[in-house]
Amino acid sequence: MTWVGLLIALAGALGYAVGAALQQFEAVAEGASLRLARRPRWWIGGIISLTGACLHAVALSFAPLVAVQPISVATLVFAVPLAAYMYGRKPYKAEIFGSIAVAVGLIWLMMLVPSHHVTPRLGDGAALGFIGVIALLVLVTQVAAIRARGANKALLLAVSAGVATASVSTFVRVVGGGMEGDLGRLLHWFTLAIPVLLICATVLLQRSYAVGYFGIAYAGVQVVDPITSVLAGALLLGEPLPTSPATAVPALLAAALTIAGTITLGRLTPDHSPAKPAAAIPESRPLSAASDRA
Repeated sequence: MTWVGLLIALAGALGYAVGAALQQFEAVAEGASLRLARRPRWWIGGIISLTGACLHAVALSFAPLVAVQPISVATLVFAVPLAAYMYGRKPYKAEIFGSIAVAVGLIWLMMLVPSHHVTPRLGDGAALGFIGVIALLVLVTQVAAIRARGANKALLLAVSAGVATASVSTFVRVVGGGMEGDLGRLLHWFTLAIPVLLICATVLLQRSYAVGYFGIAYAGVQVVDPITSVLAGALLLGEPLPTSPATAVPALLAAALTIAGTITLGRLTPDHSPAKPAAAIPESRPLSAASDRA
């Protein structure tokens, strides 16, 4: 059944990548505001992303967090070129290499986590504590983003979106994996928390997209989400973490690769205006103060 979950997760992740590219295009044009509701393409992207998220939720009912989350990371190499296409340009080489580095590094890290099916159980107190920690992380990163500029701002906002998305995945895992065929277990406040957390994650994600640095924003979410989910799975749900000393060196190499890819994506210039023709967009270059966006 784990393989079924992985295939469903792949389909959902590809849909999420397409929806993310569409929504980022509109968020840059309108900002993270209610004006987005007037943009049909933003709604199309949202529907596609929601479909991907639903498939992700179904996948978590068949497979543990540590098996499903790496699938989502792989879509980074599809999402960044798609976003470039939306602006009528070819993806920069740095975008491709940075995306591949982040995806490979994070998948490598996830592969070091042992896959072992554990029926998820979460008490009310632990769940409320988890939500409190997520809320604190969101508050800290949002406050820090107020004074940040450019790629740093996009990354901080992406961290907020990433931890919020991870909270959704964790509760979906608890509800879906804990049903065991009993639909009556859906009648719990955990089920009601999922859409609330999902709305919060969506709003935070649009704020990150609106800065204009899609590569670093999307990569930030893809890095923070699975790492937070794996930690939540280990600390709250009893899912295993690697304990062998032999995994230390590979983990350091994978982390270095992920960090290098993230830095590469963060040094790219932003896409500010959807109306700008492809010929007028300069080649990838290190981020300068003039290209920062508040």
